[in-house]
Amino acid sequence: MEALRAGARRRAADFTWPRVLEILLEKISFIARASGALPWPKPIFSRPDGRVRDVVIYTIVHQPRRLRLPAQPLPRGAPAALLAQGLFDEEMNERYFRRAAQRCYYPAIARFQAMLDEGFHLAIGFSLTFLEQAQRWDEELLDRFRDLVRHPHVELVAAEPRHSMLLLWDLPRFIQRMQWAADQLESLFGIRPRIADTTEMMMSPAIYHALDQADFAAAFLDGRPWVLEWRQPTYLYHHNRGRMKLLARHHQLSDDVGYRFSNRSWEGWPLLADRYAEWLAQHPGDFVVLGWDFETFGEHHREETGIFAFLEALPGEVMRRGLSFRTPSEILARYGSRSYELPLPAFPSTWAGSGGLEFFLGNDVQRAVFRLMMEAYHMACLTGDPELIELSLYLAQSDNLHMLQWVGRFGPEAEVSAYFTPAEWWALGPERIVWEVQQVYKNFIAALEVRKR
Repeated sequence: MEALRAGARRRAADFTWPRVLEILLEKISFIARASGALPWPKPIFSRPDGRVRDVVIYTIVHQPRRLRLPAQPLPRGAPAALLAQGLFDEEMNERYFRRAAQRCYYPAIARFQAMLDEGFHLAIGFSLTFLEQAQRWDEELLDRFRDLVRHPHVELVAAEPRHSMLLLWDLPRFIQRMQWAADQLESLFGIRPRIADTTEMMMSPAIYHALDQADFAAAFLDGRPWVLEWRQPTYLYHHNRGRMKLLARHHQLSDDVGYRFSNRSWEGWPLLADRYAEWLAQHPGDFVVLGWDFETFGEHHREETGIFAFLEALPGEVMRRGLSFRTPSEILARYGSRSYELPLPAFPSTWAGSGGLEFFLGNDVQRAVFRLMMEAYHMACLTGDPELIELSLYLAQSDNLHMLQWVGRFGPEAEVSAYFTPAEWWALGPERIVWEVQQVYKNFIAALEVRKR
């Protein structure tokens, strides 16, 4: 904590009136160039027409550790292994894992492998929760992912290990956990990641400085207009003169595939690779970042929607228009010397919903569960037991809030939330789901209450 405070004081000391003037002039210059009143610098990598030259594709592989409902009674003082049996429905988790492996992981890996040999580049992140499930239920699949990551055109990204909300209430431990995630990925894949992704791509000034202190070279954020303001997501950024760079995901182009691809009522349906590549090529800037769940391919959009045909055709269509695929580190090497200052909002941005925390904390039930998450975590920390703390971080996974966004809501976002809610839960009915999820946390908290260091 003291390190974070010291870093904040150093940043504040830099923020002088000359620095304020420098930022203001930079903003005026950027607007003038964007409007054509001033010319852009002409680095050797820019296309003559000023449009993007490079494309970054990032995918995150994750499966949650789903809760066991109805909530089970948990014996007080029980060891972590026994508590886990009552907290998590591993039979359900295995079913969903194997379904995703059949529909998505195996066929998508095969497509990506073939594309990589033809000039395609890919960045990929894994939650450690997913990797643990793969080690437990499908070693062959894990080997396929190892082969994919070892390809010279693939870059490994360090994701938040449990896909948890920890970064909103304990930044010092978040720093440790991100470093630990990098250690685990290096042990499993033989490559140490230097690029970071947070839970749901959350970003704020504090999260930025935490990742900077964790020694990552760059991190992703979602390039929403309310975050970027007058800026475009097609440039490289940094915050408050920090060392770490920021890669802004183009949320509209990303969601055209991630969410809208199989939506027959969408005006862009059917989305073909040639038209999508043309959209990419028409954007001004240096590069476009596209970010998707790995499960987009075959699970969220089934094979019969044409998603795999789209994926296979995309590299050729993109390269035919003069664009190249790059990894995040290649982008840093090409454009790192001219990144732009990006003020970050104090309210964390995400890649979900409207781009803020409303998707996860927008109704009373979500806010109640979030408070129970924090209580469970703090109670586990008071025991000093690393295994119990680990259980509390599984319980802090954002998925448990995502699955409750539909409460009291209607529309596309609620439909997405309901889709991710386990089908087995719906037999309980909506009101019972809400009650039982909260009871899981209450039972865990009560089971820890008798423990002391």
